[in-house]
Amino acid sequence: MTEACIRPGPQAGAGERPRHIAQGEFALGDGLHSSISTILGSCVATCLYDPGSGQGGMNHFLLPEGGGSGAPAASFGINAMEVLINALIKAGAQRSGLQAKVFGGARMIAGLPDVGARNAEFVLDFLRREGITCTGQSLGGTQARRVQFWPAEGRARQKLLGEAMVVERVPAARPGNGVELF
Repeated sequence: MTEACIRPGPQAGAGERPRHIAQGEFALGDGLHSSISTILGSCVATCLYDPGSGQGGMNHFLLPEGGGSGAPAASFGINAMEVLINALIKAGAQRSGLQAKVFGGARMIAGLPDVGARNAEFVLDFLRREGITCTGQSLGGTQARRVQFWPAEGRARQKLLGEAMVVERVPAARPGNGVELF
């Protein structure tokens, strides 16, 4: 993950604002009443928590796998999942006790490949392969989501933000004589 990752800090009060994470970032919980939030379209956020230790965190990834696009490695599903799991174990979570809630994977632009569906398929397959129970999910659709997660409790909520703007492909311009009219 990038250096912009949010690290555990002092005990947070009940009235504090949620800590926000963006693509390629993750955060761990830092107290009973602290929360983490993100906004998703086709991206996916995984909320992982261990009820036994009270440890939890959230990641936000852009694509299931990398392809030399210049984006940080943590923007890709496999890296984002491994970094979050490793950080939770280092903080005292038991891998065998991890549970997940997953959000996002919307189809945001009609006519283009459905990246959201690929992200959703990746995260569910990853959790199944790793033996991590998925206790809740809200994947797919055409709406962006705001997700808030309370890691110490394993509680999450989402707010749907409205229908995605449907953008049809614009036909290519026909070759002409290169004259531009004003």
